[in-house]
Amino acid sequence: MNGPGPAAGRAAAEYRIEDLAHASGATVRTIRAYQDRGLLPTPERRGRANVYRDTHLSRLRQIADLLDRGYTLASIKELLEAWDTGRGLGGVLGLVAEVHGPWTDERADRITRAELDVRFGGTQDEQAVAEAVDLGVLERIPGRDDEFLVPSPQELAVAVELHAAGVPLSAISGHLRELRGQVEQIASRFLEFTTEHVFARYLGHRPPTDADAAEAASLVRRLRPLAQQTVDAELARAMRTFATRHLDHHLTAEEPFTSGSTAHPPVPVALPPGTITSVESLVGRERAAAFITAATERELQARTLDTLASSHAKEEKLDQID
Repeated sequence: MNGPGPAAGRAAAEYRIEDLAHASGATVRTIRAYQDRGLLPTPERRGRANVYRDTHLSRLRQIADLLDRGYTLASIKELLEAWDTGRGLGGVLGLVAEVHGPWTDERADRITRAELDVRFGGTQDEQAVAEAVDLGVLERIPGRDDEFLVPSPQELAVAVELHAAGVPLSAISGHLRELRGQVEQIASRFLEFTTEHVFARYLGHRPPTDADAAEAASLVRRLRPLAQQTVDAELARAMRTFATRHLDHHLTAEEPFTSGSTAHPPVPVALPPGTITSVESLVGRERAAAFITAATERELQARTLDTLASSHAKEEKLDQID
């Protein structure tokens, strides 16, 4: 191997370890660590030097791509061993690409600082900008202090409309943080639900077979819109229910309505010691009160929705009789 790079005039390129590091973007130390872990094929020994080929370069790029997608080196080793034993990675990588790909048709946009100030009333607010960056509503662009990436233009447009309607920016940020936590719980629950009932049969092997991974990727494409469609439908139903209730109360009641208002002062309720002990063993003593409160609110919401659905069904039956 003469020269600083891949040897010229050969049927297949050959690399010294330094050349391979330069071509792949990995360090020499990293390449040697991958060899020790069994992630790279053993190089050809030629005299006192190791000779690497394009297969090593391709493998290093595969490893870098999987690391970027969040895989650990142990998981990557399992995937590569499956590939080396002929099980194939086409379906697995297709599944990875499907999950890591965009989950929305919305396209990111850019906005200058001057445009941002104009959209929010013409006043500069450094704290609000920092909060938006922290939330991911805006992303800084390296080398461009006067311009931001907007991952979700729709989300920014909502903030603009709310601010124009009189909602302070601090309240908008706080609402988004709260909403994001609730939506993440919904996403987590939907993932658990579909994994248990749909994807478990495809993910029993580690890594999954090529055919199972390909079929799972197809299911991801089909099921991906369902979570958003379900949330959209339930949010529309809940917004109509609570908006109607709020409006009716404001039109008929003298006192301001709040979602937690009651006709009578709250009465302390003594829970059985066994119930408290069970809750504390489940979530810990410091979280027991919050857990009981959340469980109670959830039960009340479920019963409210059941009552509304039952009333609607009765009304439909009466209409049919009439």
